[in-house]
Amino acid sequence: MVAAYAKQTDTATALIVAGADLDALDRDLYDVVTIVSVANDVTMLKLVLASGAKAGQMTSLYDGTALIAAAHLGHVEVVRTLIAAGAPLDHVNNLNWTALIESIVLGDGGQNYIACLMALVEAGADENIADGNGVQPLQLA
Repeated sequence: MVAAYAKQTDTATALIVAGADLDALDRDLYDVVTIVSVANDVTMLKLVLASGAKAGQMTSLYDGTALIAAAHLGHVEVVRTLIAAGAPLDHVNNLNWTALIESIVLGDGGQNYIACLMALVEAGADENIADGNGVQPLQLA
């Protein structure tokens, strides 16, 4: 995790080879996949996924996933990489939001958020999962 935060790919590689637990959680309940997804570090993300880290582990105090975090931040290549790695498209966090909903509600409507939404929809994200108030993504948009 420290190597991921510091964007030290060589150090991360050495730690992975030495047997680092790629699914460990830090004190805030984040795993290395979520850490690098939030940091928009596609190179490190590809490294840890190729080394066996899980793309769909529940993390954070929100019971979210790296995909939800990346969609929330508009990190297009990270979203695409996580989708390709099999991240769950329709996970609902404890705020009752999916990646699709977070990208709409917390996004700014700009090109990156539109690209994230398109990637999610094209991958098959369920456009009918409503938030905790029963409002569907299209209505939120």
